Amino acid sequence: MLEEMGLTYEYTYAPPHSELVKQYNPSGKIPILIDRGAVITDSNAIMTYLADKHQKLTAPAGSIERAHQDALSHQIIDEIDAVLWAASRPSLGLKEFDNFSNIKDSFKHEYKRNLDRLEKQIKGSFLMGDNLSLPDFILGHCAGWAHVAKFSTGSEKFGAYVKSLRTRPAYQAAARLDMSDG
Repeated sequence: MLEEMGLTYEYTYAPPHSELVKQYNPSGKIPILIDRGAVITDSNAIMTYLADKHQKLTAPAGSIERAHQDALSHQIIDEIDAVLWAASRPSLGLKEFDNFSNIKDSFKHEYKRNLDRLEKQIKGSFLMGDNLSLPDFILGHCAGWAHVAKFSTGSEKFGAYVKSLRTRPAYQAAARLDMSDG
C-alpha cells in the first residue's frame, strides 16, 4: 500500500515471532508500522490508518461509499481471511485429530462458497469499481495465501482480477523488496 501511494518509507525485514517483532508486538505477528513513534500492529488497522491519513485508496470517512467499503472489507476479513487463518493456524492443534483432512476440506468448502459470493460483488476493474481501494489489498493478500494453501483460486474472472493486482508496478516493487531481505 505504501508503494501504491508513492510514499517514502523504511522497510526492515523481520520474521514473525522474532525478538525484534516481539519488541513491538508480543504476539509476534507482522506487519508492524511505526509512524512518528506510534506502533500499529494489525495489517487492516495499518492500511486504514494510511488510507485515511493520506486520503488515498479509500472513500471519505462518514460517506455512504466508505460504509460500503468498510462492509466489503469486513466481509473479506470475516469470510475469507478468517477461514484461511483457521485452516492454516498450527497453534489450533487441529492436526492432532484423526479427521483433520475432513476439517480442512470443510474450511476449503466454506472458503469457496464465500469466494463465489464475493466474486459477484466485483463492480469493475476492482472491488469498489474502477479505482483500487483498501479492500483490494485485503483480498489480494488472501488470494495469494489461498493459492499457497491450495484453496480454490476462484473463477476465470477472479483469476484475472488477482493477476491485475499482482502485475501492478507497486506490487512488483514490494515483492522484490520482500524477497531481497527474506
